[in-house]
Amino acid sequence: MDSLVDRFLRDWTGGRDETAARVAVFERIRDIPYAIELDLIHSRQYIRILELNRGSCTPKHFLLCAMFQRMGLDTLYACFPFRWDEVELDYPPGLRRLAEALPVSYHLACRVEIEGRMVLVDATLDPQMEMLGLPVNGDWDGRSDTTLPVRPCGDEEIYHPSEAEYIQVRRDAQSLAFYDELNRWLRESRAAWEAT
Repeated sequence: MDSLVDRFLRDWTGGRDETAARVAVFERIRDIPYAIELDLIHSRQYIRILELNRGSCTPKHFLLCAMFQRMGLDTLYACFPFRWDEVELDYPPGLRRLAEALPVSYHLACRVEIEGRMVLVDATLDPQMEMLGLPVNGDWDGRSDTTLPVRPCGDEEIYHPSEAEYIQVRRDAQSLAFYDELNRWLRESRAAWEAT
């Protein structure tokens, strides 16, 4: 696993200065198409995001943390409670009903020490998600806070990378039905965009 991370890191950052290398890693991870792949939401399985070329906030930020650490950057996980029905999406009616029935969920991003400050870095949404009206972090300067794609409904929680195994996603029947329907809708939306 480590050799795969190292290989991608070399490919993505070769010949760049520190800031450009940070931005390159961020952009490559951000550009992985968003989808909730439950098998990847694990501190030992996230690396498969590079093979599948899709993933959600948790595996994307596990990978971002691993790469930033290899670059010598102190990196922590930032976890934010949110509600799926408050995400500013024009859900289809069936998906809206599923979202409204869900309890509080958790969104994962990273806090990275850059120039003496813990900067919020969120690489969750790929550029195509802008077509749904979501806030994609486009041109990151490698120093400033990025925005979150969710509106937190509680306080931020910080986890050390050694605590990654404690970061889990809801796997109850209600949540699984929502993830399946969300992924189907996203696949159909992407296919429609590519057809135009």
